[in-house]
Amino acid sequence: MNPDEITSHLLRRAQWSASRSSGPGGQHRDKASTRAELVLEADSLEGLDADIAARLAQALGLEAGQFRLTIQDQRSLTRNQEIAVERLRDRVAEALAPPPPPRRPTRPTRAARRQRLDEKTRRGSVKRLRQSPVNDNG
Repeated sequence: MNPDEITSHLLRRAQWSASRSSGPGGQHRDKASTRAELVLEADSLEGLDADIAARLAQALGLEAGQFRLTIQDQRSLTRNQEIAVERLRDRVAEALAPPPPPRRPTRPTRAARRQRLDEKTRRGSVKRLRQSPVNDNG
């Protein structure tokens, strides 16, 4: 299953709500409900492959409770709902993506080691030149 199919499956079982948005907007903000809220429960994963459902539950945090996505970026409820769907699709795609390959540690090159030691020598000589001269008559 691709992320679009899984997202549409989740959206069929999602609960949508709208409320008043915060921030600038004047009278429109005070009167219109433009904040889009998408809520997914653990039972939204029913009907999906067990492996996919487990990965989604872990990625969306459905084991601990609800997944709640609240969007109030735009002044339009429909645009905020579209943004919520896009972000849900991104989260699903991220959850289904294969894990990155493990990092293989690398060693510094011979030139990098030489450059590091040369810089340490140069820095030491600068600090040595800053010291006050030693008085041998003392």
